[in-house]
Amino acid sequence: MSGEIGHQEHIGPYRLLSRLGGGAGSGGVVHRAAGADGRDVAIRLLPPGAAPDIARMREVLSPYVVDVLDGDATATQPYVVSRFVPGRPLAETVAEQGPVSGDALHRMAFGLARALAAIHRTGLAHGALGQETVLVVDGAPVVVDFALTGSPSAGGDVRAWAATVTFAATGDHEAPADDLPTGLRPLVIAAADPDPDARPSADELAEATSRLTMPTAPAPRRPEPPASVPPPATPPTASPAPTPASATPASASPASASPAPASATAADGHELAVARGWARLLAAMVVVIAVGIVIMAPIAGLVLSLGAVTLLRVAGTTARGWAWAFGRTLLTVPYAAAFTVAVPLGLVAVSAVGGEIDSLSACAFGAGTGAAVLWTAPGVSGPRRQLERMFLSVARRPRRIAAAGIVLGVLALAAVFGVLSLTPSFSPMYGLQSSLEGTMDRLQTAVNRF
Repeated sequence: MSGEIGHQEHIGPYRLLSRLGGGAGSGGVVHRAAGADGRDVAIRLLPPGAAPDIARMREVLSPYVVDVLDGDATATQPYVVSRFVPGRPLAETVAEQGPVSGDALHRMAFGLARALAAIHRTGLAHGALGQETVLVVDGAPVVVDFALTGSPSAGGDVRAWAATVTFAATGDHEAPADDLPTGLRPLVIAAADPDPDARPSADELAEATSRLTMPTAPAPRRPEPPASVPPPATPPTASPAPTPASATPASASPASASPAPASATAADGHELAVARGWARLLAAMVVVIAVGIVIMAPIAGLVLSLGAVTLLRVAGTTARGWAWAFGRTLLTVPYAAAFTVAVPLGLVAVSAVGGEIDSLSACAFGAGTGAAVLWTAPGVSGPRRQLERMFLSVARRPRRIAAAGIVLGVLALAAVFGVLSLTPSFSPMYGLQSSLEGTMDRLQTAVNRF
């Protein structure tokens, strides 16, 4: 059925209950409705011609983001169906209760970063994050009305995070950073950087805010409304028609999806720690595969490793660019070369005690050690850390963890098997291979004579 409502009592399979009003950046109104199964939902009508990616919107899973359940982007007037949860917009909460501080501000900053990270992981962006599209439910934020406008960017969302957190902490989204708590100040400044490439990602903001400890401040005095404006009325909790903004759909029902204030931060911190552990494991598998490739094919493998670590540095520091990344990699080459030479010489020295080593294998293991230095030696951990950041989004989804773990685990086992069973190949530099083999044989002979 069309998204036009007129005097209709239904939109698609949903029975309309009441009109709840509009929302910031939405371009349409919200209706409270009931699904065929009796589920309480909110339907956001969009301007004709809007084309929300409902399939990807449904993939956004977070206690801090509204659950998108259904929708029709092809209707005469497109619409999006979300789970309904009464909540108060951040603007109303600050107007009535004053700026947020202490643990409540910590939850606000962390929850908003987690919300954006969940949205960005699907390839979407919010595009209209602000004091009207953030609901406060039991002290925790729930982000609504995402991916409905234009062509929003993740960088724009991060800057909007800075403005929204500033508003929550001060009541003014343009307040100077000096008005913010000390721990939060550098994060907001970085997120509001004029250069989008210099801003942190939402995942990085979530990780950084999870480690913050906010000072406890006395409850601010509730601002007096102007004499000509009556104070806003608090809607009754049992009302079937909350105020328009408070009726904007939230992430889940109060009983099941709103995180308890006392435990939300601890639970999310534990979830983040588990995700970081998986990200480290997946990154370690990649390093094992890279080192194994270098041992089996030292020349080609080292070239690939140099290229890979340079690309990772570029991805991690886009503001500095290729020149900086390439220069940083070049600085690590002498460090890696020292280990590449030292390992074969050490193996030759050990052969004097007893036994004989394979010359090519000794050189290949030296190259593998040099590759390990390029990836993750002390002082050269940038590529590994960037790998962990890339895997962090995968590590938050059990199915993706399983898929990535299986693929990388099989490749790592294959690399280890190849190292133990195959003869190293210095292709295409076969002349170098002969020279290294002859040199190592002469060294072994000289050492064994003593």
